[in-house]
Amino acid sequence: MSNKLSIVLFSGTVDKIMAASVLSSGAVAMGMDVDIFATFYGLNALRKETVGTNMRFSKDFEEMSGPLMLIMQQKHMPSWYEMMTKAKQAGNVKIHACSLVADMLDLKKENFDPIVDDICGVGTYISIAKDSQITLFI
Repeated sequence: MSNKLSIVLFSGTVDKIMAASVLSSGAVAMGMDVDIFATFYGLNALRKETVGTNMRFSKDFEEMSGPLMLIMQQKHMPSWYEMMTKAKQAGNVKIHACSLVADMLDLKKENFDPIVDDICGVGTYISIAKDSQITLFI
């Protein structure tokens, strides 16, 4: 097994993308490579027009979204985007957009924020992720 973390990012809510960013940062700090496969709502959150404006929390934490955002601002916590960008700068973090969902939504590489490295199919991603030490579904 390689020293790698693989994440399937299915959700596009801030709380879950933040979790993926924190885990990616921690893995990079421990010398791990990270591969993220963004699909469905996770993929939609990485579009150029939504990447900086998505402030939705999942239904589980919806009532806490206001207080959590205030605490994050007070503590000067970086956004998920800033954290993911720093993780990508610090180590080998790749974000792969799901080709099936991209095709369904008529999205091309240029429709995504530059944080997305490529568009690939599930078979390609499974080949990339199959030797991971840790695989997470968020």
